[in-house]
Amino acid sequence: MDINGIGAVVTGGASGLGEATARSLAAQGARVALFDLNEDKGKTLATEIGATFCRVDVTDEASVDAGFAKARDANGQERIMVNCAGTGNAFKTASRDRKTGEPKHFPIDAFELIIRINLIGTFRCTAKSAAGMLTLDPLESGERGVIINTASAAAEDGQIGQAAYAASKAGIVGMTLPIARDLSSEGIRINTILPGIFDTPLMMGAPEAVREALAENVPFPKRFGIPSEFASLALEMCRNPYLNGEDVRLDGAIRMAPR
Repeated sequence: MDINGIGAVVTGGASGLGEATARSLAAQGARVALFDLNEDKGKTLATEIGATFCRVDVTDEASVDAGFAKARDANGQERIMVNCAGTGNAFKTASRDRKTGEPKHFPIDAFELIIRINLIGTFRCTAKSAAGMLTLDPLESGERGVIINTASAAAEDGQIGQAAYAASKAGIVGMTLPIARDLSSEGIRINTILPGIFDTPLMMGAPEAVREALAENVPFPKRFGIPSEFASLALEMCRNPYLNGEDVRLDGAIRMAPR
């Protein structure tokens, strides 16, 4: 797919992996819309790269619908959909209170929230974008569009406390091939990236000793991933029409230890 002049939507586009992807798409001439809750960062970035900012909560149906309406009004129906919006938490499935020794369990509402944001939010945007792509004529390659989702290495080797996060990301991996099969007759591709430890705003706030220890666990190169490296793979998934239904780890060969 030739990215120049193509409409694109990036969720979580105001920072981190989403920001890097939005920047790269815009640099290649795509007409980009940023979906994010952070209005300050989103509007600033949109002005910088010539994008459209849409304040969107991916857990809210009306918010997502309004975001797509605004994006399509500005840029036309998107042919590229990149889902980067997501978050995490850390609770053991069951444990003992450190002070009292009393047993407790993972708060169910906290588990549900991660599933709603990471998994259902991703599917919501995927399904609505794909439905919009059905209105388009195929390109010369036969494609109508491409969807790229963001999972995590935790989908395959989640750590202690990551039951909700790992489940949400494993769900994204698990739905990649069925969605690719659902949409194959319409010329819409879908792929998923499983990033390892990346230098995102979340990780930038970690103590230096923690950052160094994590980087040391990466076989090669022994460092955090750079968001532009994620964006580079996302762009290749857009460009290469034979790349479909794939879940690709981008992690320097790391396999996460239990903790």
